[in-house]
Amino acid sequence: MEIIEEKQDGVHIFKLAGRLDSNTSQGFETAIFQAISDGSKKIAIDFKELDYISSAGLRVILKATKAVNREDGKIMLCAMQDYVKEVFEIAGFDSFLPIVATVDEALTQL
Repeated sequence: MEIIEEKQDGVHIFKLAGRLDSNTSQGFETAIFQAISDGSKKIAIDFKELDYISSAGLRVILKATKAVNREDGKIMLCAMQDYVKEVFEIAGFDSFLPIVATVDEALTQL
C-alpha cells in the first residue's frame, strides 16, 4: 500500500492507494498517529485509490478517530469506491464518521 501525506489549509490529508489490510495497517497506523501526536486535529483520508480495506484497516481508523476526538479534532473520509464505502456502511462506521465525495468537500467541512 502507498500512503501519500500532504497538508492543505491546515488539514492533514492521507491519500491511500492499494490495500489496507493486516499486512499494511501497521504502517498507516504509525503514520496517522504520528500526525496526531504532532498536533494535527483536522484529518482527511482520501480513499480514491484504495482497492480494499479489511477489519484491520477499520480498526486503525476507529483508533485514530477516538484519538482525534479526544483532542477536539475531526476526521473525514472521502472519495471512496462503492465497494469500500459498503464495508464502512456494513460496519456502521458511516454513523459516526462523515463520508464525502471529494477531498475538496472534506476540506471545506473541516
